[in-house]
Amino acid sequence: MDAIITVNDLVKEYDGLTAVKGISFTVERGEIFGFLGPNGAGKTTTINILCTLLKPTSGSAVLDGCEVMNNRDRVRESIGLVFQDPSLDDRLTARENLEFHAYAYRVPRDVKEARLREVLEMVELLDREKDRVMTFSGGMKRRLEIARGLLHYPKVLFLDEPTVGLDPQTRNSIWAYIHELKKKHDITIFLTTHYMDEAENCDRIAIIDYGEIIALDTPENLKSQVGGDVVKITTEDDEKAEKILVEDFGVEMIQDREYLCFEVESGEKFIPRFIRDFPVAVISISVHRPTLDDVFLKLTGREIRPEGADGKAELRAFARGFRGPAARR
Repeated sequence: MDAIITVNDLVKEYDGLTAVKGISFTVERGEIFGFLGPNGAGKTTTINILCTLLKPTSGSAVLDGCEVMNNRDRVRESIGLVFQDPSLDDRLTARENLEFHAYAYRVPRDVKEARLREVLEMVELLDREKDRVMTFSGGMKRRLEIARGLLHYPKVLFLDEPTVGLDPQTRNSIWAYIHELKKKHDITIFLTTHYMDEAENCDRIAIIDYGEIIALDTPENLKSQVGGDVVKITTEDDEKAEKILVEDFGVEMIQDREYLCFEVESGEKFIPRFIRDFPVAVISISVHRPTLDDVFLKLTGREIRPEGADGKAELRAFARGFRGPAARR
């Protein structure tokens, strides 16, 4: 395989706290690669380093043959970046936002107009190109940000929480565009997310927690680690029920704050026998095939954390200086 990103023993410390703890991984050219983890896990910090916005404490990162910190301009010319926080100028029109980006990245004049039209058509905003961004919905702004990130034909498109805060329908639309990008332009896409269902779109996923990569594989291979079907129950006496499950039914419990949770083979066959023979009254029961939620729960002993910080202050500060190669000259 042809790796377009190679990371070795990457470390980033903030005031004595280690946000990224010696992680190593590769991203293959043309794949959708995902960083899955809660806020505060180190996802955004890693992206900031790969995009030259932060300097690592130690370790190395190479993007398209260029060492990231020693070839910042060349790296920036090779990437597109959609920030987690909105970064459009609401006072400008959609076209004006893209024209400024084209200038910053020195898009040749003879192809600029064709590219502007191409990316606006791709995200279905051509009919709104003369409208100010302040009149756009959240989903429309996100689509325009993706169009802007593609304007200079990057080799790698970084998407930091690309659908955070969007409704499910808009999230699905954004993902339709992302898949179309990969199909048409063979762009490598590196995204971060804490949405488990969103991570299913990736070719490979690195699960990161507290600055460490705890698993890296395809979604299907990761889910196969869980084993059989996942059963969740509540009973009138959960303490007694757990003891019976372990001693009499021979199951291994999975830590869960709300339910008694365990794995079984052939859940559809297990449930009728369980209901018939279990001596403790069952209040609720559910069974489902393993998901990435179950993978994270098994690997960490808890569900994904919804809160926390992940270098957002650093991202906002450094993003002010991320305006493309031309804008700094």
